[in-house]
Amino acid sequence: MPDFNVKTVPTTPFAGQKPGTSGLRKKVKVFQQPNYTENFVQATFSTVLDESNTQDIVMVVGGDGRYFMRETVQTIVRIGAANGVKKFIIGQGGIFSTPAASNVIRTRKATGGILLTASHNPGGPENDFGIKYNVSNGGPAPESVTNAIYKATTEITEYKEIQFGEIDLDTVGIRKYGETEVEIIDSAADYVSMLETIFDFDLIKAFLSKNPDFKILFDALNGVTGPYGKKIFTEKLGLPETSTIQCVPLVDFGGEHPDPNLTYAHKLVDSVNKMGVDLGAASDGDGDRNMIISKDWFVTPSDSVAVIAEYAAQAIPYFKKTGVKGLARSMPTSGAIDRVAKKLNVEMFEVPTGWKFFGNLMDAGRLSICGEESFGTGSDHIREKDGLWAIVAWLNIIAYVDLKLNLPCSIRAIMNRFYLKYGRNYFTRYDYEEIESSHAEAMYSHLESLIVSPDFVGRKFGNNAFTVSCADNFSYVDPVDSSVSKNQGLRIVFSDSSRIIFRLSGTGSSGATFRVYIEKYESNEDSLMLEAQDALKPLVDVALEISQITKFTGRTEPTVIT
Repeated sequence: MPDFNVKTVPTTPFAGQKPGTSGLRKKVKVFQQPNYTENFVQATFSTVLDESNTQDIVMVVGGDGRYFMRETVQTIVRIGAANGVKKFIIGQGGIFSTPAASNVIRTRKATGGILLTASHNPGGPENDFGIKYNVSNGGPAPESVTNAIYKATTEITEYKEIQFGEIDLDTVGIRKYGETEVEIIDSAADYVSMLETIFDFDLIKAFLSKNPDFKILFDALNGVTGPYGKKIFTEKLGLPETSTIQCVPLVDFGGEHPDPNLTYAHKLVDSVNKMGVDLGAASDGDGDRNMIISKDWFVTPSDSVAVIAEYAAQAIPYFKKTGVKGLARSMPTSGAIDRVAKKLNVEMFEVPTGWKFFGNLMDAGRLSICGEESFGTGSDHIREKDGLWAIVAWLNIIAYVDLKLNLPCSIRAIMNRFYLKYGRNYFTRYDYEEIESSHAEAMYSHLESLIVSPDFVGRKFGNNAFTVSCADNFSYVDPVDSSVSKNQGLRIVFSDSSRIIFRLSGTGSSGATFRVYIEKYESNEDSLMLEAQDALKPLVDVALEISQITKFTGRTEPTVIT
């Protein structure tokens, strides 16, 4: 007979187990230290039990398939059961995309979810792992909860577990382990059913039937959305197997960096160009990011969310029903969506980077569609960004433009009409990854001192082409709960409304990432379809001059340009 007795294991705290909005991210080898993962999981459950108003804890668990995920699912169930969790809902094989998990948390009214992902960061024995807690609304835990988890990690003296032996993660169904119920579900099936309530799949199929030569190519980057993409594109829409690539989740993402941008999604970019693909799309490791590209156009994430907002209430059944309540973007994201909000006469919000800020607005009924320039797009159907949702939204819009508006429906044509109506916010981002932290901090301190200096406003750059009109360190007061978020990014705005923004990011597991965001608005009809890097080069040169990145870091080129 299996031993279902609770065992108490003595332990001591580990330094640095402080989760952010994106959870606790470290190298795999850090999580593999004896008791390291167990401590953090116990601290999470201790916090959940303290925060919960019920003892009937239901927890959604799964991850992006990366190395060490399956072992950690087993650890979570053993420790959760010992702490009195009533039920676990786990994706088959441990697989759960982040948006799919958010949906199940909401529809099954779960207490929360533990997501095992480091998002778009590399996987494998030498790379990254992460544990993230989502609360009952399906969104990332707020700072009050992550702070409580961190406090628990600093005080822990023991964790509890029940040794079940191996939990069967691969067979769909419900089984009991002692007093705890474990339900394994096909998370892709649940997710696709959700999408069918949002989008007009009949319209999309009619479009594909009318346009059999319209080429679609989806790249899961060997991440979690492979099974989801197969169900959508080949099973539901009847596209050939060749319309999907890299759709088997791999523990190391096939040695690739599962980040859907022009640099890391190079196989998709090459295939789109060689095959003449009309709609190319990629999703990241855990499925919450996306990229849209075609044989003759790359859609920036800033433009993508603006176009979705422009067509939502006309083309997408979900928004036909609910209407568009409000729009939002992260502060570094371009102002293209602001122009749509003004046209639609709805509220527009500029928030710090981090999906939890959107979630607050959604829960208050003030926000429908939002996005981040870091390839994250979503809506109030869940409380996470949702890569496949954005991809199907584009397909729905293309079908609508062709069948209902009888207009040219290529991505380039759709973007050209958008720019003619609103003007174009040229936008790019330069990422300098894994900079020595001390060098990055010295550079950032230099920038902070510079922009607050009394003579900075009014200074001219770029052969006097750009005059600083204002500069600050972005601060946000949440209109829902009045919480204040300070030091969210250094902004420089010029008199022609061009912007340069500098941020240090901590979503990786080592070093620092320095990001430079560059935006310039253009309304001249003859200058709307230029290559972004050509249009922005004078402002890029100004950004490099102001930051002095080569002087501080030795870097002469960014790691990634988007």
